[in-house]
Amino acid sequence: MTDAPSNPSDGALEGYPGVGRVLVVIPTYNEAENVRIITGRVREAVPQVDILVADDNSPDGTGAIADELSAADPQIHVLHRPGKQGLGAAYLAGFQWAREHGYDAVCEMDADGSHAPEELHRLLDALKDSDAVLGTRYMPGGKVVNWPWNRLALSKAGNFYIRMALGVPFKDATGGYRAYRMPVLDKIEVDNVLSQGYCFQTELAWRAHRSGCKVVEVPITFAERERGVSKLSSNVARETLIRVTGWGWQTRTAPIRKRFGKRRT
Repeated sequence: MTDAPSNPSDGALEGYPGVGRVLVVIPTYNEAENVRIITGRVREAVPQVDILVADDNSPDGTGAIADELSAADPQIHVLHRPGKQGLGAAYLAGFQWAREHGYDAVCEMDADGSHAPEELHRLLDALKDSDAVLGTRYMPGGKVVNWPWNRLALSKAGNFYIRMALGVPFKDATGGYRAYRMPVLDKIEVDNVLSQGYCFQTELAWRAHRSGCKVVEVPITFAERERGVSKLSSNVARETLIRVTGWGWQTRTAPIRKRFGKRRT
């Protein structure tokens, strides 16, 4: 794990206007083809932010490449993790690193280029007046590029189910392009999040909503990766369905269980 530099660049010291010091957390596993490209795009698009590459001991040498990038740029850092432990665990480790190093906000971003760094400013500008920002594919101005119709239909249906089951207003509760102010992560007790796969994103959005945080959505363009292998599997949809159904049941039956509990006492 690298430590925060003793002489960060002016961009890191000044931070992003209206937000403060921002850390973009990019989890990686076998992203040797992409890590140079994505970090370069982020640094060019929003020079004020820092980057943390959270690598899960990628066998293809992604971690070593990230170390080279970090050695050449004081605003790029690397967190080496012992092995593949899931997307949620990687983000939680990144959030903790940000907390320990005094950042004001964190952003989540995929390593494969599906989240355009050139749109990061949209999230950060919206964060000036909010607690959390979700990059959204399914609102005016947002879109998905190079997805087959069945995958798009499944994603939209899943988000509709999430809205109905959990009572959240979000048009895209499953997307992974996001920004959070650090106090929000403490308020929603992010360290107690149960999900480890892509359902992690849904749980964070739900927790933020029910905690009374101001969460806004901004349109983004999501593009299917061009290099490397997708980490998605059928287990992703299964975990989301099971967990969302359970959370929805608990939420809707809580008043009933509370009422009967009072009667017994």
